[in-house]
Order: sequence, then structure tokens, then C-alpha cells
Amino acid sequence: MRLRRVALAATFGTAYGVGSGVGEISPEPASAAHQGHTDGARGEGSEHGGGDEHGGEDEAGGQELSPPGGLQISEGGYTLDLKTPRLQPGKRAELRFAIVREATGRPLTAYDRENDKELHLIVASRDLATFRHLHPTRAADGTWSTSVALPEAGPYRVFTDFTPKGGEGLTLGTDLAVPGAYESAKPPASGTTARVDGYQVKLAGGMTPGKSSELTLTVSKDGKPVRDLQPYLGAYGHLVALRSGDLAYLHVHPSGEPGDGGTEPGPEISFMATAPSPGAYRLFLDFKHQGQVHTAAFTVQAGRNTSIG
Repeated sequence: MRLRRVALAATFGTAYGVGSGVGEISPEPASAAHQGHTDGARGEGSEHGGGDEHGGEDEAGGQELSPPGGLQISEGGYTLDLKTPRLQPGKRAELRFAIVREATGRPLTAYDRENDKELHLIVASRDLATFRHLHPTRAADGTWSTSVALPEAGPYRVFTDFTPKGGEGLTLGTDLAVPGAYESAKPPASGTTARVDGYQVKLAGGMTPGKSSELTLTVSKDGKPVRDLQPYLGAYGHLVALRSGDLAYLHVHPSGEPGDGGTEPGPEISFMATAPSPGAYRLFLDFKHQGQVHTAAFTVQAGRNTSIG
């Protein structure tokens, strides 16, 4: 979620090529705490992002790939303390956690705001069928809380994306259990079109191993391009990528932002991304239109040098 440049490079780990994919997310009930958001994936919306999105330059002038975010519970002197380690399937409950400063053993209470929020919370099932983007509330003692309902039993991953006051951005992750009968599923098959809430989103572009390349998502409704997308947390679109298996986490922002004098409010939203490691990735795009936030989901098969669209 860090809007540091007009075009941001998203990195995962090692070089890859990309295929594309689609699928659906399970819908959150309309009474969800994340108001004004609907989507077609088992989700409440996605927004902020992990790892450090910017690698440095290697000696040959190429981009050094930063390690993916969300794989560690502790990093940079901070630990994610999940106070609600399990939830019941299908029941709305309060999810509580804190970011603990290891030097003092006390919860962090001072954050830099990123895209209007101090912290962004993502909850995703291990099979990537359920996705929630939440914006919890922080109490004076540093404890965060939010209401959430997870539809299916199984293993989940919790990601916290934040920047300590005056520090560097971090994404910490830990596991969340939802007890009950569970059968793991593979991510939906690849494709270039996602449909959600009456909208159609098409994915175009590709990735070249080791090089930054462009992914473009085009939003339409009833066969007509959507040219009046609304800003959502400072952008016209937000893209989160989760790697199948270890759920390595990355959030990227589009090229440009509302009010910069050049970025149009649709129908296209473009992202710059550097090829990550081979494997299947699940992409979640959030966009806002007519007062509602929607999430379109794609499956990307990384590892072959092909183009999408």
C-alpha cells in the first residue's frame, strides 16, 4: 500500500513468466463490518500490501528481488501477537491481535498512516478460496480488533501490513484455525476474465523473467467500459497477490493515482510487476464504483514466458 512512486514494482522472490487466471471469491454477508464493500470471491475486500515492494539494483543494473512478505511472524524487531487463534466457521466473531515491540514487550501504538490507514489486515484461506481485507480498530493499549465471519472450516493465514512510526513498512503473518471438516481445493483454473457483482474485469499483459512488466485490468459493466471509478484508499485499484502453497504475500498499487493530472478513473487500471517465483498465484483486485467496493479474483500460473490477453 505504499504510494511511493507513480509506478510501483511488485516483487515476489525469483524470476518467472506468467499465465493468467480467474475464479470467484465467496461473498461476505451485507452486514459485514467492512461497509460499502462487496465482491465475488469469498471476501470482504483487499487493500494493502506486503513485503517491500522495491528491490534495489544489482551490480549488473538489474533489479534485486526483495523477499516476499507475510511468511514470518516476527521481523524488524516486531512480532504479530494473534490473540484470537481460532474462530468457528460461519459465525461472526471478533478477531483481536497486537503488534508487539520486541525491545519492550509492549504493543505498538504509534504508526505511520499508509493510504488513510495505520494498518491493513488480510485474512485468506490456505486454498485461496476465501479472502478478506479488513481495517480493524486500534484501542489505546495497542490492541487491534475487527468483526469477521469465515464461511468454511480449514487453515487460514492472517497478514498485517503496517509501518511503525518513522520506520520501514512490514508485513507479518501467522496462522488462524477454523475447526471442522475440511477438504483442500486447488485454486480455480487460469483465465483472463473475472465476473463479480455484474462487472466484468479483463486481465491483459504478461511478465518477463527478471524484468518489470505491465499488467492491465479493464473494468466494464453491462458491456460498457466503466469510466468513473472512484478512489478507494487513495487509488483507483488495489492488487494483492498470494502465492499458492506458502501464501507469500504482496500488495501493489497501480501506475498513477487520482488527482495526479494524468490518471483516468477507468476503465483501465495498470500495475507494474517484476516476475516472482514459479507457481500458481491468486490475484485479488479491489475497485470502487457507485459507492461499493468490489473484488475480482484471478489465478496466475507463473513460470512460463507467455503473455496474457
